[in-house]
Amino acid sequence: MAGYFEAAPDGGAAIALDEVEISILRSLAVQLLELIGPGPGGADEDAEADPLAALFAEGPTRPPADPALARLFPSAYVDPAKEPDEESEAASAEFRRYTENDLRARKREDALAVVRALDALAPDAGGGAVLRLAPAAARQWLGALNDLRLTIGVRLEVSEDQDSALYRLPDSDPRKPLVMAYLWLGGLQETLIEALMP
Repeated sequence: MAGYFEAAPDGGAAIALDEVEISILRSLAVQLLELIGPGPGGADEDAEADPLAALFAEGPTRPPADPALARLFPSAYVDPAKEPDEESEAASAEFRRYTENDLRARKREDALAVVRALDALAPDAGGGAVLRLAPAAARQWLGALNDLRLTIGVRLEVSEDQDSALYRLPDSDPRKPLVMAYLWLGGLQETLIEALMP
């Protein structure tokens, strides 16, 4: 269980993490939460808000300006390889208005699940711990790991053509730590998927 997820008997997954890995994962999840932002009512949103009103709350109609957020919340009917037309932009705006708030809430919950799971760990004398995830929590982790990789990939401007060049960056390149995190998160994501397969 060294550094990658393995299947757990309950259908979930487990991984041994050292103190540095715990710290990096927590930091990345917190940064993702900051990027996604608070819920529609802001940080002081009333926990007892009317659930019916929340169900009919309208979200934004325009894509986010930040490229990473635009990747996390893409336009539904606009083909990025083509020039958008009025009809596809209008359909995307309408779709976004009714779905983005829910999608943001789910991504926020996934990232919060990562932070909470890491905060609940009881480190051993060396600062490491074994993280055990039930199947539902493992699915939240999969979502958060995917969102983290997408965000870092946008920041690194990862493309199919550029992948190999990024992997050969010299240690002096300031992008190197992000590339290492991107690759590591990919390994975590892949082994978590494998661990959850029946």
